[in-house]
Amino acid sequence: MEANRKAAVAAGVLFIVATVADVISRAAFLTPVLALPDPLAAVSANETRVVLGAALLFVGAAAAAGIAIAMYPAMHGYSEALALGSVGFRLIEGTFYLGIVVCLLVLVALGEKAASGGGPVAFAAPVALVLAAREALGQVGVLSFAVGATMYYWLFYRSRLVPRWLSAWGLVAIASLVVSVVLVFAGVAEPMSLAQILLAAPIFVQEMVLAGWLIAKGFRPASTVASGAPVEAGLASSAQATAA
Repeated sequence: MEANRKAAVAAGVLFIVATVADVISRAAFLTPVLALPDPLAAVSANETRVVLGAALLFVGAAAAAGIAIAMYPAMHGYSEALALGSVGFRLIEGTFYLGIVVCLLVLVALGEKAASGGGPVAFAAPVALVLAAREALGQVGVLSFAVGATMYYWLFYRSRLVPRWLSAWGLVAIASLVVSVVLVFAGVAEPMSLAQILLAAPIFVQEMVLAGWLIAKGFRPASTVASGAPVEAGLASSAQATAA
């Protein structure tokens, strides 16, 4: 019981760290610079700002990868497959975000070379490639998050480790988030446009509520969880009952 309580608090704190670090990194440091008409010149003139944004993004990536790891001790008894799957996909998500950090550092290096006499025209193609890679890594990272989060929200819904309304909210919000990525890939919406932000907002709010719940109340004790039986067993029993 004590281990589950610690896991819940750790996961709640990591949810907050990952979200706050990501939001501050984008809103305060990266977007105001990279959204300018000449991003290379902007990066060159705001090198410290971009490096700080990259550092915050690194912190957010590490925290995001650690969320499912922190929750694993409470989850694996109900479904080893879903618990491991959620850890794996959130680690993949973190890897994609680390790729974005690398892209940002490459932009800083290109900005330094351009400022030292190379000229912005000579670096136009590499800069466009790095910016495109950054956007692609971000969208694929969101999809990796969606898969991993769906696994643990479904496990939560089945096991009742957290209230079902909170798990259901997470599942619906993830579906909305996936729609936003599909719209971006289809060219209907721009990355981090108002449309994508609005579609992503429900999971942002839900995760902050979940973080508060985990820190304040933790996972529900086994005595109040569906029956304490693994999720796979419950699914098998349901299948047998349907067949009969």
